Amino acid sequence: MEGLTEVNLRDLVYGLYARRVEGRLDHDQVPKHIGVILDGNRRWAKASGGTTEQGHQAGAYKIEEFLGWCAETDVEVVTLWMLSTDNFDRPEAELNPLLGIIEDTVRSLAADGRWRVHHVGTMDLLPAPTQIVLKEAEQATDGNSGIIVNVAVGYGGRQEIADAVRSLLLEHADNGGTLEDVAETVCVDQISKHLYTSGQPDPDLVIRTSGEQRLSGFMLWQSAHSEYYFCEVFWPAFRKVDFLRALRDYAARHRRYGG
Repeated sequence: MEGLTEVNLRDLVYGLYARRVEGRLDHDQVPKHIGVILDGNRRWAKASGGTTEQGHQAGAYKIEEFLGWCAETDVEVVTLWMLSTDNFDRPEAELNPLLGIIEDTVRSLAADGRWRVHHVGTMDLLPAPTQIVLKEAEQATDGNSGIIVNVAVGYGGRQEIADAVRSLLLEHADNGGTLEDVAETVCVDQISKHLYTSGQPDPDLVIRTSGEQRLSGFMLWQSAHSEYYFCEVFWPAFRKVDFLRALRDYAARHRRYGG
């Protein structure tokens, strides 16, 4: 192994370990829908001596790599929490560049040709240019057969449930129904039909990076029966082996507690 640098040696060991984990992965136990809380961009940037914008950009670059790993393991739906409703409280000096990065990322996902891009979130909260990018991406990828990629932009779990109930009430009102009619017919399935992810399977696995161990309102309704995996690594530094470990952990829990 003469001539190998420390970096090359580390990469070699990492590659061998990743292949070992992947080789032991049971593809029959792979989650069909994975939700991801992309956390730690700013802390990664601070630890790396970079700016917040550079951290968000590094996190954006990681998304396409992550989706490639999902495609290799037969995942069918991925939900990426890119911007929460709470993020609108951030200073404009941080929020505006972040929105620009999100727009560029969504355009890139649409241009890739492999993914079906779907926006989840409150569109009205977003500036007009961001709304246009999201709508155009959905239209351009509607006929694609690959992974459904839910881009959660302007998303909040409580807001989603409130919007679903509002949509349900308006639907009944348009059909001439009264509040009493709604009260008699409303049920879990009715509300589910009006969620941002209507028609999609609920997430089997929710991954949160950066070491935080809370959902922060992510997919509150849909994650009632999800498994959670909390990873210490900041999102821009998330590696394939971290992803494979999450799948391995999910498979072990699924075998132990499932069906």
